[in-house]
Amino acid sequence: MSLTGLAASVHFTKGYLSKVENGKVRVNRELAKACDQALNAGGELLALVAESAFPARRNAGGIAGLPDSGRYFVGRETELAALSALLLGPDDARVGVVHGMAGAGKTALAVAAARRVADSFPDGCLFFDLRGHTPGAAELSPCEALQRLLRLLDVPAGQLPTDDDSLANLARDQLRGRRMILVLDNVRSAEQIRAITGGETPSRILVTSRGRLPALDDAWHFPVGVLPLDDAVHLLRSVAGSHAPADEAVTTEIVRYCGQLPLAVRIVAARFVAGGWTAARLRDRLADETTRLGALEDGERSVETAFAVSYEALPPDRQRLLGLLALHPAAAAETGAVEALAGLAPGEADRLVDRLHDAHLVVRDQRGYVELHDLMRTFAAKHALPRIEPADQEAAVRRLVDHFVAMTLAADELAEPGRFRPPAGLPVPAHLPFLDAAGALAWLGAQWPALADVVDTAAGHRLHDRCWQLAFVLRAFFFREKLFEPWIRTHERALDAARAAGDPSATGMILNNLGMAYLESGRVAEAVAMHQQAQEQFALAGDDRGATDALSSLAWARLYRDEAEAALTDLTTVLAVYRRTGRTRNAMIALRGIALAAAALGRFPEARSAALEAAGLAQLPVDRAMSANCEAWVHFRAGELADAERCYHDAAEVADDAGSEYERARALTGLGNTAAERGDRATAERWWAEAAAYRVPLNPAVLGEAEYRNRPAFTE
Repeated sequence: MSLTGLAASVHFTKGYLSKVENGKVRVNRELAKACDQALNAGGELLALVAESAFPARRNAGGIAGLPDSGRYFVGRETELAALSALLLGPDDARVGVVHGMAGAGKTALAVAAARRVADSFPDGCLFFDLRGHTPGAAELSPCEALQRLLRLLDVPAGQLPTDDDSLANLARDQLRGRRMILVLDNVRSAEQIRAITGGETPSRILVTSRGRLPALDDAWHFPVGVLPLDDAVHLLRSVAGSHAPADEAVTTEIVRYCGQLPLAVRIVAARFVAGGWTAARLRDRLADETTRLGALEDGERSVETAFAVSYEALPPDRQRLLGLLALHPAAAAETGAVEALAGLAPGEADRLVDRLHDAHLVVRDQRGYVELHDLMRTFAAKHALPRIEPADQEAAVRRLVDHFVAMTLAADELAEPGRFRPPAGLPVPAHLPFLDAAGALAWLGAQWPALADVVDTAAGHRLHDRCWQLAFVLRAFFFREKLFEPWIRTHERALDAARAAGDPSATGMILNNLGMAYLESGRVAEAVAMHQQAQEQFALAGDDRGATDALSSLAWARLYRDEAEAALTDLTTVLAVYRRTGRTRNAMIALRGIALAAAALGRFPEARSAALEAAGLAQLPVDRAMSANCEAWVHFRAGELADAERCYHDAAEVADDAGSEYERARALTGLGNTAAERGDRATAERWWAEAAAYRVPLNPAVLGEAEYRNRPAFTE
């Protein structure tokens, strides 16, 4: 076996094994055990590593002072192996920083790794709590830390210097030549331990901290996150034992509400052991943000207190930003959104975010997005936000809402240029994260949940105009992606806002959009009612443009209510208006409706003519796909199966280019219908299966292809 192969088998580094091979490092029990297992030696290799094989420890510093890593240290096997390997690495990588948010289990991991490799450090393994983030306790000064270390290295108290420099020199001298592990736990700053980490020694110094301690730039850094879900569930069950909930689903919910944070999971497990709580009741308390933090304390341990220590150590400007971040929807915040919230220039906002990131109070990814852990968000809303003046909070919300409205308008303009948008009076943001239609749609796809929440935020802060404007602009994306639930939810909130603003034209626009959502989701009767109310509001406002749009939408609803003749009449009327006013895209949409209505009435020449004209007017890829599908349906209804098949193939290809899964699934369903109509059931099933794989809703109440596919003859 090669050295590389052995290293892979025993999970020790090749460099460390080379030192063992050359006699530079003694074999420790963990390596012997790993080799024994990897080589199936049946215990013979492990037996060679007897206690007598190790030289006696030096009197000075020969203390094995590591605490127990805990009965319930579960999971983290990958991290533990990696951290242990780093401790056994080359001597020029002797200082490591294990960092993570409060309660992540940094100390337990560091101690477990130090214990795993302790036999390779014969001069002692020492543990010091620097009290950097201990509630109610003063942190150790650099001088106190040095004094404690030197006493354990057998330097008599009477020989300890009194000044910091002399203590540092003596500590470096005492560590020179010793091979020890020093676990410096709960460190607040690099300055607190710089005198200990600055010397030359074969010892290993493992630092744990809630901060990233970037000033220790010669150290290697080891981040610790929350537990994977399965490990967090295992931890709860290990600690709670027979008291753990029997229901796996409830247990998983509880762990998720704990944010998979080890401290929170342990506290919850302790509550089950103590008794007095049913799993369902504790889950419900954790689900409520107003009671969640209160449930995560057991009299001695508290997630809230742990976070508070980190928060109170912040300067006022960072405390303010952490509080304001609680106003952002529960999603990663873009750099521009953070700047808007704080009302700061880009450089200053970046500086504050970096410091919060270093303190593990927020997470900043490579894109610059900022995210709060769920429990930290709850803490920020409960403790940090109330310290900010109400006027400051309201101004921050207004800036954030304006930012998102401006961004959404810019994205929608790129995705569908020429579409009507109500003027918002906002400048285009200076730095957009998208440059073209594809980028704008990708941004909307990633941000729409947050944008839907911002609609609620605007309504809650009585920003009525911004509320309905944002909902209105989101409608096009929701229509494209068939996201009916957020479409309806945002527009119901926007309808209240438009009415509160006393704006009948805005009320009409939102009613009309809401009717479209109801229609697309198959709620035809409700759609008709919405469009009729929209007509009334537009008449009240004297808004002829809106009245025409409402009539067009009402005609589509009547088409799906089997009133094809009335729909055809109304669509012909609005088509004339759209042509006269140069509203080409609206004319295209009206022509598609005319084609469908005429086909329903058996007037196929008229239907074909309207479908062809609509296809000629289509500019956007998604419009071309919709027009091709419309033309295909007309041919299908007319019994022109070859032409229908050709158009459906075209529609599927264009829909793929447009990124519209809905229109592609519709076209594939149409191809299956065409094959079925020819009697080729095998080919039909193949097309239908491919369409179904897209998992998009094709509602038979409003889509002819879906209605035909769902006929009893094809579903038996």
